[in-house]
Amino acid sequence: MVRVGGTIKRVSDAIDLDRHVYGDPGAAITVIEYGDFECPYCGAAFPVLRKLIDGSDGRVRLVFRHFPVFSKHPYALTAALAAEASGEHFWPMHDQLFKHQARLTDPDLAAYAAEAGVDDPESVVGEAAQRFRPAIERDYAAAVSDSVRGTPTLFVDGRLYTGRVELSALRSTLGLGR
Repeated sequence: MVRVGGTIKRVSDAIDLDRHVYGDPGAAITVIEYGDFECPYCGAAFPVLRKLIDGSDGRVRLVFRHFPVFSKHPYALTAALAAEASGEHFWPMHDQLFKHQARLTDPDLAAYAAEAGVDDPESVVGEAAQRFRPAIERDYAAAVSDSVRGTPTLFVDGRLYTGRVELSALRSTLGLGR
């Protein structure tokens, strides 16, 4: 088990660790991110986590879970729905959403879906995307169960990570060196 700083909190067993995995699905270390596509801190964490996984030689995988902070981010839910509705194009859509955080209206989301390779870009917005609401609600409920209060919140192998979301700190915590 990886040691992490601060309070030890086990992640909810309700998390499906095979949904929205970036990196080697069989990696020995799992980082779960509860994120919000409109959150500037998540936007800053995005390239750090990408570098962490890409530089881990298959030892670390990232599992993304939605925690839209409705009170601060009016487009967070529609962005999460668009990401879910992107299906097998989740990660390219994820990347588009973080690259364009300041513009997350429905027309923008459809344009990003087209760039991400989604066959029917209009399917990620409006009523068509609502069928993915239960997935967002499950992620949100698991986050609440795990005492998530903000974004990004990271868990490393089921334990809350309380350090800085910086590459060197994460690599050190995960035993990957600097």
